[in-house]
Amino acid sequence: MDVRQRRGVRGSEYAWANAKRLQAALDDAGIPYEHHPELAPTTELRELQYSVDDEAGVGKRSRSELAPDYAERYTREILGQVDLRALVDGLPKDGAAALFCVERDPEACHRSLIADRLARELDISVEHLRP
Repeated sequence: MDVRQRRGVRGSEYAWANAKRLQAALDDAGIPYEHHPELAPTTELRELQYSVDDEAGVGKRSRSELAPDYAERYTREILGQVDLRALVDGLPKDGAAALFCVERDPEACHRSLIADRLARELDISVEHLRP
């Protein structure tokens, strides 16, 4: 499969993850949605992960973990520049918050790095939901 195809198309089973559809569904359910682009990996970092995936012969949906170089750079270059305390302080005081991800394994997504830091540095309780 061409890398560009794998990146751009997730398939109909992931239609719910389309940002506009997800936001509309959450809004209909009375659930607030926040987008934090400052936590998104750069194109360069995504390309690094895709390259490692290609070398290992795995697709995005079958990846079980992040490449060590990707995790280190994401943590330093992206996560290290964000004040997670301010993000947490902006969350509702009652109820739960969720980081959405379409990867099967939390360890295969950059959001696991965010969750790990929230748990470790801010003593936030994290529960990974798995299929």
